Amino acid sequence: MTRFRLLTCALALMLAPLATPTMAQDGPLRIDITEGVIEPLPVAIPDFIAENAGGGEYAARLSRVIAADLVGTGLFREVPKEAFIVQVSNFTPSADYSSWKAVNAQALITGAVTASADGQLSVKFRVFDVFSEAQLGEGLQFSGTTNSWRRMAHKVADAVYSRITGEGPYFDSRVVFVSEQGPKNDRKKRLAIMDYDGANIQYLTDSSSIVLAPRFSPAGERILYTSYETGFPQIYQLDVGSVSRVALPVPADSMTFAPRYAPDGQTVVFSAASGGNTDIYRLRPGGQPERLTNTPSIETAPSYSPDGSQIVFESDRSGTPQLYVMGANGGEPTRISFGAGRYGTPVWSPRGDLIAFTKQNAGRFHIGVMRTDGSEERLLTASFLDEGPTWAPNGRVLMFMRETQGAGGQSSLYSVDISGRNLKRVAIEGNASDPAWSPLLK
Repeated sequence: MTRFRLLTCALALMLAPLATPTMAQDGPLRIDITEGVIEPLPVAIPDFIAENAGGGEYAARLSRVIAADLVGTGLFREVPKEAFIVQVSNFTPSADYSSWKAVNAQALITGAVTASADGQLSVKFRVFDVFSEAQLGEGLQFSGTTNSWRRMAHKVADAVYSRITGEGPYFDSRVVFVSEQGPKNDRKKRLAIMDYDGANIQYLTDSSSIVLAPRFSPAGERILYTSYETGFPQIYQLDVGSVSRVALPVPADSMTFAPRYAPDGQTVVFSAASGGNTDIYRLRPGGQPERLTNTPSIETAPSYSPDGSQIVFESDRSGTPQLYVMGANGGEPTRISFGAGRYGTPVWSPRGDLIAFTKQNAGRFHIGVMRTDGSEERLLTASFLDEGPTWAPNGRVLMFMRETQGAGGQSSLYSVDISGRNLKRVAIEGNASDPAWSPLLK
């Protein structure tokens, strides 16, 4: 019998952390996400088995979220339950491979769930390569509270995704964004946070003032954002757990915006406008703002490389907005964008290999990626208005804002993978903008 590794954690709150398993990537079943998959991998996901009466409430719900996560990548296709020849009624027996081959399933996920009277939930699962007739690695088990059942489903989906694609996980993460209500010319805006798939929305601020550009800290426990509550843009730092906030010290007589954390989670880089000029500043713990650029042009939208040694930013010093890279301490920058059009909102990939950006050219907006030296530019989207990309924790999916044309135009959140495939809208109600992806939850 396969041995299970028990990854137990205290989940007193729905947002409390779960441990992340380390899984071997063995077996022949594999998807290469970077090449763009034409035919999704067929996967069978029977409803999980309820091993006690309490588990019955969660068994089918868990398998549905797992299926939605995997199918939502565009890399998997779920085999309809109506096609199943056998029904999975026991978690422990070996898979009946011939029955799953007959319905063209290439992967099979089985699981079981137990819920106790004191609100504890235990979920275990296994993954099988149907055509190789082998279990992929060892099974895993997660334990937490019943309130965290969706997180455990995301954990299972993350494990399956990583095992089959070889890529890092990203389902067990959150997104902070600006929730918008009202007509296009008078939108009320407030910060909100949700699961990566649009579930469990919580509001972090009210709509009494305009808020913009929220950004997670590297550990995900704090958020930087810009607020107009004083009548001018100013940067605030918000604690996600307590929803308390403080204003950051800024250069005198300046408006501050476009903040982002350094990889150390303490240093903040941002833009400050004063006297008709906009430059990039750095604020280190216990210090005062330090000016990193000093030109008569507009420098904004800074983003650190994952190792903290460089900053990519937007500048119009060449006459039009373009992308530049400089050292973390400032100095002479190097221009990296040279295509037709205007470039902005650069964001360094968490893997360090790519920079995502917004591009405007010939009346259209695009989300694109390029190598960190500006080579191999690829445009992934095109519409009336696409802007503000943010990276998933694994550096293989982007989320951004798309706005439709006209006085009644709507703003929504979309995601796309780095191959340019699987463009889809995030399923939330109302208007939304300025997404920022969290790291994986702990």
